[in-house]
Amino acid sequence: MASPAHLEQTIAEPIAFEGVGLHSGAPVTMRLLPAPAGSGIVFRRTDLDNFEIPANGRNVAKVSYATSLMRQGVLISTTEHLLSSLIGMGVDNVIIELDNLELPILDGSALPYVQAFSQAGIRTQRRRRETIRVLRPVEVREGNKFIGVYPGSGYSIQYAIDFPAPIGRQTASVDLAAETYGESIAPARTFGYKADEQRLRDMGLIRGANADNAIILGAKGPENGPLRFADEYVRHKVLDLIGDLALAGRRIEGHVVAERAGHAMHTALVSRLLKDRSAWELAHVPVETPRTEEAGETGVAGAALASPALVSA
Repeated sequence: MASPAHLEQTIAEPIAFEGVGLHSGAPVTMRLLPAPAGSGIVFRRTDLDNFEIPANGRNVAKVSYATSLMRQGVLISTTEHLLSSLIGMGVDNVIIELDNLELPILDGSALPYVQAFSQAGIRTQRRRRETIRVLRPVEVREGNKFIGVYPGSGYSIQYAIDFPAPIGRQTASVDLAAETYGESIAPARTFGYKADEQRLRDMGLIRGANADNAIILGAKGPENGPLRFADEYVRHKVLDLIGDLALAGRRIEGHVVAERAGHAMHTALVSRLLKDRSAWELAHVPVETPRTEEAGETGVAGAALASPALVSA
């Protein structure tokens, strides 16, 4: 029997969320539904005759303060936190129904999604999981900003940020194969500077932002602390990156390095990678022989992978 880690997965039952969009401030109801093996991640606008937008690089729309998808003029906005949680927790196939243009911001992190997956359960499917195996480097540069993906086993990320005080420079290295996403990345919240608030609101942004769904930074530090991690800011950038790279359509097998990047550069890397067909190949995740002395013939050890443990901030 193949280990569940090497097979596709979906959620075991529907999951519902309600909230407001971070930028639009509009109320939204969202449901996640189990999906067949091989179907991938698909958004569905229930307010627009169930119009569907697959989560892939072909449908990336405007990208600045959030990652949006668009198909035939229909928009889905601020997708990165949910997509990050799906990749981080190993959910390959899901239908995401929502009745407005922007996903709910919830608490500003991916933790509510991880907790919901734990409660609903994750179901293993009868299809081998494929990855995008990186064969040679692909890079995007813009001044002192940089992002690149390189050949490597597993899926690892090295990220560096350098923001004005009180954040400064922070770095993080993450190995998604270590299966610590739910504890080390998912709880990290989005953040913004109090001094930028009015300017962003005048631009039609952050209309749904408040102290319950974002870290608000004053001159001396968070105004709504404490932080969940000392380096929560860079961890959230890693969270965003995982979600944006999900638009490659499959989990990446390789090593990603980012320096002062953001949503636009994340999705630019996806676009450049997918266009350069010589830089990658589709590869099945290898099948591992279960250790029957530990798991037994029923694969109990593998079942633990299908139901991630509940974590708290």
